[in-house]
Amino acid sequence: MYKTGILIMSDKGSRGEREDISGKQIQTMLVEHGFEFEYYEIIPDQEEIIIEKLIHACDQLKLDIVFTSGGTGFSSRDVTPEATLKVIQRMTPGIPEAIRYYGLNKTPKAMLSRAAAGIRGKTLIINLPGSVKGVRESIEAILPALSHGLDIIKGSSTECGQN
Repeated sequence: MYKTGILIMSDKGSRGEREDISGKQIQTMLVEHGFEFEYYEIIPDQEEIIIEKLIHACDQLKLDIVFTSGGTGFSSRDVTPEATLKVIQRMTPGIPEAIRYYGLNKTPKAMLSRAAAGIRGKTLIINLPGSVKGVRESIEAILPALSHGLDIIKGSSTECGQN
């Protein structure tokens, strides 16, 4: 099982003015793949709050993975990648690259994602889009390799090469 957190960036959602459907999509897609959801929160698109919550999820809750949703676009309020980059200790550029590549096969707008991913301690953080469709396609893109990467971070798998 992977101890999993979901952090939704939404000004309206944090005020109770919008239902979060993206977080539910993340749970629906991953629960059958060994992901156990221990943390879920909706917060406003504010860099300081995002940083605080990501550090809490990694350092205090010691989650294996944190998915963020929202705040990865071009709006001046979209600061999730900047906050993530201030929190992570090691970048994992292949994850957002794979997500964008997969998405480009469906829409040219995928290139507009500024999502980031990286590792803090033993926690993997992955930025996902805010839309349900974007979340679904992003998880489809990374799911085949995700468990292996998490096992390496946890120390339960050390071999990346295949015979």
